[in-house]
Amino acid sequence: MKKLVINGGKKLSGEVLISGAKNSTVALIPAAILANEPVILEGVPEIQDVEALISILKDFNVAVEFKDGVMTIDPTNMVSIPMPTGKIQSMRASYYFMGVLLAKFGEGVVGLPGGCFLGPRPIDQHIKGFEALGASVKNEHGAIYLKAQEKGLEGTRIYMDVVSVGATINVLLASVRAKGKTIIENAAREPEIIDIANLLNKMGANIKGAGTNEIRITGVEELHGCRHTIIPDRIEAGTYLSIAAAMGDNVVVKNVICEHIEGLLAKMNEMGVNMEVGEEDILVKKSDDLRAVNIKTLPYPGFATDLQQTITPLLVKAQGEARIMDTIYPKRVNHIPELNRMGASGRVENDVIYIKGPSKLQGCEVAASDLRAGACLVAAGLMAEGTTTISNVGHILRGYSNIVEKLQALGADIQMIEVPGEE
Repeated sequence: MKKLVINGGKKLSGEVLISGAKNSTVALIPAAILANEPVILEGVPEIQDVEALISILKDFNVAVEFKDGVMTIDPTNMVSIPMPTGKIQSMRASYYFMGVLLAKFGEGVVGLPGGCFLGPRPIDQHIKGFEALGASVKNEHGAIYLKAQEKGLEGTRIYMDVVSVGATINVLLASVRAKGKTIIENAAREPEIIDIANLLNKMGANIKGAGTNEIRITGVEELHGCRHTIIPDRIEAGTYLSIAAAMGDNVVVKNVICEHIEGLLAKMNEMGVNMEVGEEDILVKKSDDLRAVNIKTLPYPGFATDLQQTITPLLVKAQGEARIMDTIYPKRVNHIPELNRMGASGRVENDVIYIKGPSKLQGCEVAASDLRAGACLVAAGLMAEGTTTISNVGHILRGYSNIVEKLQALGADIQMIEVPGEE
């Protein structure tokens, strides 16, 4: 079992390079197997979710090479096999294989996904989309059984009852080879959706309107190989910006598309964070006398749900009471008890988080309950006096590439240790 050990209180400075977006990558890798030739992805982050996807691809007899952030995916000899259980259930994003298998083979069996538990995350909108395209969908024994009609999938107009990134991407994947035109209304607008549409269009798909609330897809007969560079990870960028604002003195966060994190930057400005925003990088200077702010997470371009946990430690430093309301995942509050163990003054009332500051944090033993809660505790550990030990670090490694090395390069005293005899 691995644990992170952080000796906090060290000032950070230097440069950190943001990796390719996790939330793009976990959809781009399944999307690539829709091609009939090799697809090359550049800027792939070295995270556990990517390792899990490579393992799943190999089970489908897809050849994969991955080195120095470049992944070559060759689906030439891919076979369709049912995957009701096992590694396909290990991560949330494995549900993208539903749309891909339906489009490529007209059928598929996919075990219901895992990932971080953030309260109920139903896949009813995915199923609604598949059924609208003419597929039959059964949910039996913890797996989804998908089958297209004999004549294949047919384009149609689909209205999403709620704005869902996963459902928008999955229906997009399923519809690229459907006959005729598909229109997805009330579509999610996240940058990752534009990234996936760009890859599919390079592969020969005909997709218009990605990034707006109406996406139009005209089905094509086949998709070919291409080369594609993944967008930078806006959530990783936001995480390092929050850490830099809390403990940094001249930290440069590089490879950032600032437009993707405007909601975060606006709140950091409101707090009084001292930063200079450039073309593709952001310089964070020493920031004192921070002010509490209120945050409400919303679908893009609003404040991202994935950034509310990572900014919470910064709010611990701020003067006054901050309020965080997560409208996407209201149950995303498991980091608060852990922060309180370190000396924060936080409470949760009716799924709304309140943080009263400033408070001094003290290192102690804490556990990561999910990916972004883990990143929150890393930030808190860097801020705290003394030693913080974080368990359940597998959650963190699912989504942050080389986090220990990147923080060490900024001057953090952080290391990953193996704990013998513990499960």
